[in-house]
Amino acid sequence: MSVAFSDIEDVVALIERGDAAGAEARALQALNTQKNDAELTRLHGVALLMLGRAAEARVEFERAIELTPQEFAAYCNLSSALLTLDDPPGALHAIERALAVMPANAPLWNALANACVACGDHQRARNVYRAALNGAPDDPRLLLNLAATEMALGEMTEAERLVRTVLAHAQVPQAWLLLGHIHRTQRQFERARQAYEHGAALAPGDAIFPHHCGLVDEELNHFESALGEYRRALKLDPDLVPALSQLAFVQRRIYDWRDNDAFGARLRSLALQGNPDVAPFSLLAENSTAEEQLACARAQARRVISRTGGGRLLHAPAKPADAPLRVGFVSAGFHAHPTALLVAHMFEQLAKLDLEIHLFATSPDDGSAIRQRLRGAAQEFHDVSSLTPAMVAQRTRDAGIDILIDMDVWCGGGMPGAFALRPAPIQINWLGYPGTSGAEFYDYIIADHFVLLEGLREHFSERVAYLPRCYQPSDATREIPDSPPRRAFHLPEEGTVFASFNNSWKLNAQSFARMCTVLREASGSVLWLLDAGRDADERLRAMAQAYGVDPRRLVFSPKLPHAQHLARHALADLFLDTHPYNAHTTASDALWAGCPVLTCPGDTFASRVAGSLNHHLKMESMNARDEREFIETAVNLARDPGSLAALRIRLQRRKRETNLFDMQGYARDFAALLYAMWRKKREGIAPEDIE
Repeated sequence: MSVAFSDIEDVVALIERGDAAGAEARALQALNTQKNDAELTRLHGVALLMLGRAAEARVEFERAIELTPQEFAAYCNLSSALLTLDDPPGALHAIERALAVMPANAPLWNALANACVACGDHQRARNVYRAALNGAPDDPRLLLNLAATEMALGEMTEAERLVRTVLAHAQVPQAWLLLGHIHRTQRQFERARQAYEHGAALAPGDAIFPHHCGLVDEELNHFESALGEYRRALKLDPDLVPALSQLAFVQRRIYDWRDNDAFGARLRSLALQGNPDVAPFSLLAENSTAEEQLACARAQARRVISRTGGGRLLHAPAKPADAPLRVGFVSAGFHAHPTALLVAHMFEQLAKLDLEIHLFATSPDDGSAIRQRLRGAAQEFHDVSSLTPAMVAQRTRDAGIDILIDMDVWCGGGMPGAFALRPAPIQINWLGYPGTSGAEFYDYIIADHFVLLEGLREHFSERVAYLPRCYQPSDATREIPDSPPRRAFHLPEEGTVFASFNNSWKLNAQSFARMCTVLREASGSVLWLLDAGRDADERLRAMAQAYGVDPRRLVFSPKLPHAQHLARHALADLFLDTHPYNAHTTASDALWAGCPVLTCPGDTFASRVAGSLNHHLKMESMNARDEREFIETAVNLARDPGSLAALRIRLQRRKRETNLFDMQGYARDFAALLYAMWRKKREGIAPEDIE
C-alpha cells in the first residue's frame, strides 16, 4: 500500500467519524511531504469546511481542481464552500465549469440543479432535475430534490406525488420530512405532524424532526407539547439555534421563565455574531439592544438574498408625471387580525386621495367583516395566499406598483423573499415589524420621532420617513358597546382593577415582578389578564404567590370578539404595560376605549410604541422614566380614586383635542411622505431621511 493511499484512508476515517479537527491536522501533516496530491488537498478542504473555515476550504478545493481538473468531487466541494460563503452564483459557476469538462457526469447534473435552487432559479433547477431523472428515473435523491423544487414553484400536488413515489419504494426519512413541509405549507397541520412523526421514527437521532413537530404544535396552539419537542430537539443537537429561538419564545407564551435569561443571553450573542438562525421577531421580546436587533436582521436579510440568488425583477416603464401613484401593501394580517383593525379606517381615507391602493393578502380569506371592509377600501384586492414569494413579487410587478409596503417583514407570515426580488421602484418597512429590517431591499421605514428617536437612527438600515404624528394608525369609527358588570368577569366590585391584555409572550419575569410590587402596595387591587391556558395561568398564579401576592388577585378572562373586548376596558382602571416589548395595538385599543396606559419607554422601537401613543395624546405623565416611577405612579393612582377618575376624563379630552385618532389627517400626512419619496426617485436622488 502506498504511503499516500494510507494517508488518505486515515483522513477519510477521521472525517467519517466526525473528527474534523483530527482530519484537518492529519491531512496537513501528509501534505507536508505530498503537497501536490489532489485528493489529500481536497480532503483537507473538506475538513476545513466541517470546521467552519469555508474561505480556507475554498482555496484548497480550487487547488485540487488545478491539480486534477477531471475529478468531479472537488467541483462539488467548491460549490458547497461557495454556498457557505453566501455566493450562490459562484457555486453555480463551479458546477458549470465541471460540466464543461465532464458533461456526462450524472452527479454533477444533480449538483447543478442544487446550485440553481440556491440561486433562486427554481425553473431551471426543475428542468435539470427532470433531465437527470431520464438517466436514473428511480433515484430517490433526484426525486426528492425535484419535489422540493416543485414545492418552491407552488406545485404542491406534483411535489406530493413525487414524494409518495419515493415512499412507495423505500421509507426514507427525508421524504417524510418533505411531505411534512408540503402539508404544513398547505396549512394541513395535523397531517404535517404525522409526517414528521414518521420521519422521527425512522431517524430518532435527527433533531430536525422534533424541531418541526414543535413548529406544527405552535400552529395548533399546543404550546406545552411544542416545548417538549424543542427540548427534545436540543437534547439531540444543542447547536440547533432555530429550536433554541423557538423554545425561548414558547416558554414566554406559557409563563415558563426557567433559563430564559440564559437563553436570551445566548441568542443575543449569536445575533451579534451574525448567526442567521436567530429569529429577528423573537429577539425583540428579549432584553436585546438595537445593535443586536440590527445584526440579527442583517443576517436574516443576507440569507434571504442568497436564497433568491440576488436576482431582481425589471420595473414597469416610467409612468406620466401626473398619473396617480400606485401603492401596494403586502400583509398576512388582512383578516380578523390586529393589523387589519389598525389600518382599515386609514386605508379608507387614503383611497379618497390621489392614490391607487392595492392590497396583497398573503393569508387566506377567513370570511370576516374586516376582510370585506379592506376589500372595499382598495382599488384592487389581491388574494395571494396560495402563492410563493417569487410569485407574489411577480404579481406586484405585473400590477405596476410604484411603492410597495411590507407590513410584516420578519413577523410570522412575512414574505421578505418577495421584496428581495425588488419588484417595485420604492419599498418600505411599515407598521407590523417594530424594528429595522436590516435589508438593503427596503428603502425606507415609516416612523415618528418618539418611537425612533435620534439615538436609534444608526441602528436602522433603512432611511427614515418621519410622520409628523404617531406612526401607528387606528380605527376611529369603532363603536364601543356597554360593558357588562364587573362580576361577569369575576372582578371585585370595589378596588382598583389593573389590566394587562398583552399577548402572554410579552410578559416576562421582570414585568410581572413590577406588577406584583404594585399589587402589594395597592391593597384590594387585582391584575386582569387574558387567559393563556390552564397550565400557564396556574404557573403565573404560583409565581404571584412567590412574590407575596395572593394568587386569587390574578383574574383571567378569555379572548373576546373585538367590540366586546373594547367594552370590557370600562371595567379596568389602569392598563399596566410590559417591557421590553410594549403593548402596540393593545395599547391603542385601551386608549380608544378610555383606559389610560402606563408604560416605561425603553431604548428600542418595540419598547417605545405605547410611549409614542401617550406622547402624541399629550399624556406624558403616563410615560414613566424608570421602573421606580412606574410603580409609584400606579400605586398613587390606585390609592387616589379621584386622581384616577380625573385621569380618565383627561384621556377623553385628549382624544378629542389631539390628532392621534384623526385618520383623515393621518392619510394626508402618509400620502405626503409617499409623494416625497416618489419625487426623489423621479429626480434620481437616492433615498434619504424625510421629515
